[in-house]
Amino acid sequence: MASAETRHAALGPDSMIDVHFRPMLPQDVDAVLEVELAAFSHPWTRGIFLDCIKPGYECWLMFRGERQVGHTVLSVAGDESHLLNITVRPQDQKSGLGAALLEFIIGRAREMGAEVTFLEVRASNHTASRLYERFGFNEIGRRPNYYPAVGGREDALVMAYSLVD
Repeated sequence: MASAETRHAALGPDSMIDVHFRPMLPQDVDAVLEVELAAFSHPWTRGIFLDCIKPGYECWLMFRGERQVGHTVLSVAGDESHLLNITVRPQDQKSGLGAALLEFIIGRAREMGAEVTFLEVRASNHTASRLYERFGFNEIGRRPNYYPAVGGREDALVMAYSLVD
């Protein structure tokens, strides 16, 4: 992983909000789960986060001041990367933080030599899919019944973003 902390200051066209990022550690998982549980009906578990931290996935926390407002998990293998999780605390959504977190983790994928990033997003998550589309992701497929959902299963949209110019 990169240095212990990375700063980033570019949110929204009218404001500069200082946010910073640092690698996720096992002792961070309780705080990560608070955000995860608040954001999703079917959140990741403690075990999933711990499994991702151990083998060296790109697991990062995003802070606004001293407050943790988001987290992300990226897998990189060869020239491909897969955005596995990107989450912003619900009360901090729609403030540009999701775009900042996406920009940061895509930058990490580039630094690690990836040429493409893939992700899955719930078909019903229009806010997230619009964010990805604005960033430059394209829908390349659909995974039927991929996600657990209240009362059954839900399809995932598969999206890809080219990291090469």
